Amino acid sequence: MKSIFIAFDQAYYDRIVDMLERNNCRGFTAWQEVQGRGSDKGEPHYGSHAWPSLASAIITIVEDSRVDSILEKLHQMDAATPKLGLRAFVWNIEQSI
Repeated sequence: MKSIFIAFDQAYYDRIVDMLERNNCRGFTAWQEVQGRGSDKGEPHYGSHAWPSLASAIITIVEDSRVDSILEKLHQMDAATPKLGLRAFVWNIEQSI
């Protein structure tokens, strides 16, 4: 099993949840309002007067075989609108209950 942590502009939220559902990823945890700044390009998401946008984040646990397909779909979203900002990170899941 792998975890996929996805940090993204709030505008992506519905699209990402729909994509996860279409890929049979039922379980996830979401944070609706997170702040941050990407390490590469894009604008900060601080929720301030100067930088009013905010980000969201989702973590989901999936079978190893689903990771590449999900990452490819996320990459396509990011490539279509790169200034919004979207990043995904994958970690091994050692144990679960």
